[in-house]
Amino acid sequence: VQLQASGGGLVQAGDSLRLSCAASQRTFSTYAIGWFRQTPEKEREFVAAINYNGDATNYAPSVKGRFTIFRDNAKNTVYLQMNSLKPEDTSLYYCAADKAPYISGQYIYWGQGTLVTVSS
Repeated sequence: VQLQASGGGLVQAGDSLRLSCAASQRTFSTYAIGWFRQTPEKEREFVAAINYNGDATNYAPSVKGRFTIFRDNAKNTVYLQMNSLKPEDTSLYYCAADKAPYISGQYIYWGQGTLVTVSS
């Protein structure tokens, strides 16, 4: 599965941004998908995940209540809606496909990242 993340950019604190994770394969709808982020100073951090049909989600405590993950399998796309952005959300954001349709936490396919920069 080839994944492509997009939608990053430069925003101000308090703004919103929506990231997209798109795949060309029809089998995309059979995978749970996760979003991660990483900066040069920190290890890769889990952000959110969604199961194959969208009825189960997980969030990191740092983003819960501010970020929403959802998917449109007809468009082979998973989205990450990020609201009330903070400077500490600044990072390179990646999406990845889980090995299973449910959220197992074992990601086997990784896309390229999209950079999100939040200014104070």
